[in-house]
Amino acid sequence: MTRFLMQATLATALGLLLAGPASADEKLADQKLCLNCHKVDKPQVGPAFKAVAARYAGDKDAANKLAERIQKGSVPLKGNWGAVPMPANPQVSPAEAKQLATWVLGLK
Repeated sequence: MTRFLMQATLATALGLLLAGPASADEKLADQKLCLNCHKVDKPQVGPAFKAVAARYAGDKDAANKLAERIQKGSVPLKGNWGAVPMPANPQVSPAEAKQLATWVLGLK
């Protein structure tokens, strides 16, 4: 294998490793209809995912809390995100909810 081909292969593999999980989880968010109410950078019906990540930064149990809210929904309470409740998402498995929560919390 030529040196150029080896470098190109390595660069491609590294790019897939760095970009793959984020795009895969955004695709999951789209498949599970999360993107109907949420966007990464700006609020829509619900808060922007980056705002959620910022609010829960430093909370060691944030992934579990968010995964539960993804599945069970939430009601507007003082200090939450506003007057619109988040509906339950029974089509999201516990593993998918945890994957989505982890992805959201990793957004900066």
